Amino acid sequence: MTSVVTSGGVSVTLRGEAVEETETVLQRLVSDGVPGALAARNASLWGPDAMDEASRRLGWLDLAETSRPLVGPLNELAAEYRAEGLDHFVLAGMGGSSLAPEVITRTAGAELTVLDTTDPHQVERVIADRLERTVVVVASKSGGTVETDSHRRIFEQAFREAGITGDALKRRFVVITDPGSPLENSARQAGYHVVLADPDVGGRYSALSAFGLVPSALAGVDVGLLLDEAAEFSSALRQTYDNPGLTLGAALGAASAGGHDKLLLADAGSGIVGFGDWAEQLIAESTGKEGKGVLPVVLEGVEAPGFAPAPDARGAVLGEFDASAITVRGPLGAQFLLWEYATAVAGRVLGVNPFDQPDVQEAKDNTGALLKAAEEGGAAALTAGEPDLVSGSVEIHAGGALKADTLPEALDELIALVPDHGYLAVMAYLDRTGDDAGAAALRGLLAARSERARGGPAHVTFGWGPRFLHSTGQYHKGGPQNGVFLQLTGVVERDVPVPGRPYGFGTLQLAQAVGDLRALRSRGRPAVRLHLRDRSEGLAQLLDALEN
Repeated sequence: MTSVVTSGGVSVTLRGEAVEETETVLQRLVSDGVPGALAARNASLWGPDAMDEASRRLGWLDLAETSRPLVGPLNELAAEYRAEGLDHFVLAGMGGSSLAPEVITRTAGAELTVLDTTDPHQVERVIADRLERTVVVVASKSGGTVETDSHRRIFEQAFREAGITGDALKRRFVVITDPGSPLENSARQAGYHVVLADPDVGGRYSALSAFGLVPSALAGVDVGLLLDEAAEFSSALRQTYDNPGLTLGAALGAASAGGHDKLLLADAGSGIVGFGDWAEQLIAESTGKEGKGVLPVVLEGVEAPGFAPAPDARGAVLGEFDASAITVRGPLGAQFLLWEYATAVAGRVLGVNPFDQPDVQEAKDNTGALLKAAEEGGAAALTAGEPDLVSGSVEIHAGGALKADTLPEALDELIALVPDHGYLAVMAYLDRTGDDAGAAALRGLLAARSERARGGPAHVTFGWGPRFLHSTGQYHKGGPQNGVFLQLTGVVERDVPVPGRPYGFGTLQLAQAVGDLRALRSRGRPAVRLHLRDRSEGLAQLLDALEN
């Protein structure tokens, strides 16, 4: 059985059980008048407890129009920078402030260096790269994001040390933030170029706002085309019938409510690069709360371990693929709007507020407390105690949850802790570019090993820390309590001080890791930390343990 909904240049195809499952929910959404109410920005759609938040978070519906005035000035600014010999753009942002620009620029083949890490090795490498030609885009909706503030500080210092001061220094920063934020005030005082974002758009719904468009345009992307694609599609979202957004939202919500709460995301020739990471943040942080949610499992492709029919999962593919429950086609600008709309609809189906993130703050508070403790008592305050086991270059900190005598045994024990219909989350607080080759391979290897051990499909997610704290971190703590967590940290060969702060990036990174570990364990989530005494050797050990 197949159902195809096409409108505005976007097509959503449902197959098999997903068709009947979705149809019932879709009829209810239509009878409740959801398409018209959402088009009218009716904040009551998600219940009385969500009304206040929702009333301030629906501006994304109109971004195809309201963002249009940004295009001309951004193109002019990009041309000015290039005429001045400034052609290397670094984006300092986290979560919703970095994931969309990364997808946009990678898809367009434009160069944008995304700095969304506190790993000192990666930070130091970015600081040293073409500084004389660099412009830094500092993006933070709240204006108080600790990672982004630290990045701004280190770049200001680096420019001054390179002799770039006065008006030349002012020219090197573009700041994106909400009106009235602390960052707006400090940026204007410093004389930086400031672009104000729409305060009625939440971070994870901001792909077509200033947060998505400014860094992309400076990097050379035709952002007007993105808005054109979204505008062509937006009228379809006002339709009661033949509405791809309503259909996709109903499918996501109905699947999760029916026990299929994992969404296996893969690409099959869509031409869009890295879309899964952006969708993961949007869906997980929006729906993962009150013990409910949709867990995106971003896969390397349709042939990757983990992409297989399962009683607790639905497959969703971008591109051309006839063997998945959901297939989505359409240009990037329209896809952003489609998935935002669908996620908001899924929130209504599940009975959760898709615009808040109530469980994110705990890890931030833990980080702050650990940094204070480290300032007062030294780095020892950040340790997670003595390791349960040391195997070569790998320390295993399991909090007594494992009894293994070897690393392979520990990994097998960890896999065995995953309950039926559960998942294993890998959280890598490492160098996203320098350690990428080894760490990113862990997801597929763990999925394959889990499938062999369990005799069926296993769901393994992978996230780079600390950026996942701004996305799936909400689902980990607020979603269904069926997750098992594998955290990776690594030795810091040389820390990089954060100017004006009593700690370095390495200390901040470790505080974030330990703070999140404590937040997970406080909720009864099984969480094991592997610390690599030598990063390359430790990763090689892990890969060898999983492959043999």
